[in-house]
Amino acid sequence: MIYLYTPQDMAAYREALQQALPGKALACWPEEIVASRVEHAVVWNPPAGFFCGMVNLQAVFVLGAGVDRILKRDDLDPAVPVIRLTDAGMAQQMLEYVLYGVLHVQRHMGQYRRQQAQRQWQPVAAATAAQTRIGVLGLGEIGGRVAQSLAAMGYAVAGWSRSGRQLPGVEDFVGEAGLPALLARTDILVNLLPATPATRGLLDGRMLSLLPRGAALINAGRGEQLDEAALLGLLDSGQLRFAMLDVFEVEPLESVHPLWSHPAVLVTPHIAAMTLVTSAVAQIAANLQSLQQGLPPQGLVQRVRGY
Repeated sequence: MIYLYTPQDMAAYREALQQALPGKALACWPEEIVASRVEHAVVWNPPAGFFCGMVNLQAVFVLGAGVDRILKRDDLDPAVPVIRLTDAGMAQQMLEYVLYGVLHVQRHMGQYRRQQAQRQWQPVAAATAAQTRIGVLGLGEIGGRVAQSLAAMGYAVAGWSRSGRQLPGVEDFVGEAGLPALLARTDILVNLLPATPATRGLLDGRMLSLLPRGAALINAGRGEQLDEAALLGLLDSGQLRFAMLDVFEVEPLESVHPLWSHPAVLVTPHIAAMTLVTSAVAQIAANLQSLQQGLPPQGLVQRVRGY
């Protein structure tokens, strides 16, 4: 049996899974089930105790790329494989989101918005793509696609990861020693890192201060990687000129949080790369077939790495 939980699009996922896997029994939370009959779970942030009694659970399919919350759970046997989505249409969406932020900075759209409010007509010279230095943190499936696509558009792109990844047109920075060097040559920093113990709090005041004065930040990785108070201070001082934020340490972002009203901040509600039902279910079905054939599935999470 497959047991499904998602706070959004439950009916659409159920229909798609039934069509893709017609021979599999399927139940949706909160339907009553015999927990020991569940062999596979398809979930996004299920409630506490969700996995209790699932003694025959063979794999958990996560409806997204982030798995940090699943790996922290105390009701899931660490021996059960966890499989995340590797793309499912998210890479293209993320590219579009990042490109919007890049163009906002490169073409001075924030400044023009302020001029519009004051009815000012004052053109500002914009940097070319080749003059716009972009640094991408995280070069996995999605980050690698974003970095390569921006490089193909003519931007000066560099990427950073802990183990290194050679990508066409992307300058490679590796490990702890490589991060300060990448920050120093970056006008627009794009964070797409996964949530791991090593990335928590990575973008603190000290690291963000290594960016050139007037740099910008696009954060679509995880909220707990960014020191929000330090960011606000750097924006107020002019060290940073703009931040586009899709993820936050507490979500939804509290209504009283100063990020909402800061003139140099654009807030979006965790929508940079939303899971597409059809693409996600097709990937889950293919991975389930791989497991049944004894083959390694795509997106198998390595717990020691956290992704």
